[in-house]
Amino acid sequence: MSPLITPAGLAALPEASLLDVRWKLGGPPGIEEYRRGHVPGAVFCDLDADLAGPPGPRGRHPLPEADRFQAAMRRLGVSASRPVVVYDDAGSMAAARAWWTLRYFGHPDVRVLDGGLRAWTAEGRPLSAEIPEPASGDFTARPGGMPVLDAGAAADLAAEGLLLDARAAERYRGEVEPVDPVAGHIPGAVSAPTTENVEPSGRFHAPHFLRERFNTLGAVPGVEVGTYCGSGVTAAHQVLALQIAGIPAALYVGSWSEWVADPSRPVATG
Repeated sequence: MSPLITPAGLAALPEASLLDVRWKLGGPPGIEEYRRGHVPGAVFCDLDADLAGPPGPRGRHPLPEADRFQAAMRRLGVSASRPVVVYDDAGSMAAARAWWTLRYFGHPDVRVLDGGLRAWTAEGRPLSAEIPEPASGDFTARPGGMPVLDAGAAADLAAEGLLLDARAAERYRGEVEPVDPVAGHIPGAVSAPTTENVEPSGRFHAPHFLRERFNTLGAVPGVEVGTYCGSGVTAAHQVLALQIAGIPAALYVGSWSEWVADPSRPVATG
């Protein structure tokens, strides 16, 4: 099953639980945009509160505890027996974190609306300002559904396999760092900005295009692949793009924000 769904596919799937995951790094809360208009039936999923634990030494968006995530998903109406569709309005960056986290905690059927809200409205489909109140779901969170890396495993993979850095190239090079206290990248990591995974419309590139892109970066058969970003959000988008390309990959959830929390860890620039 493809991890993506089209607007037409979503319209034909009325039984799905629909999560609006609009979020911007440093931007206004997505809930305000959600209240102004969303795909009918969608409930708002707060990336910071529902898809991550409290920021700290494990990074800005560490994995939430299983019981906390389970409670959040049940409140949003998520059940294991119903498919879940997630979307945002910014190239599926935040939606991919919802997709990955649900898959990590064991939900069997999660899909991302390809192109997000922009694709939905481009087809003339309606928006709603009505706030639904879903019945409580029965989702049970079971960790381990997706491969993860800790800091040590990320360092090993950068040296022995392929560790992709999903941030903008200038952040990878250490020329700018708008969020974290130290600029640069994990030594041995390869720059692979997630913005190159999608078309200008926000839809993902075709599988063959993504496969060629990642093959060129070194993701070839026999090479173990992992990815990281600033705090494990855009790196989830990279895992999604890699899956579309047919390439399994592990996520370093703590990412750069966890890596630089320990001053003994090495930093590369350039």
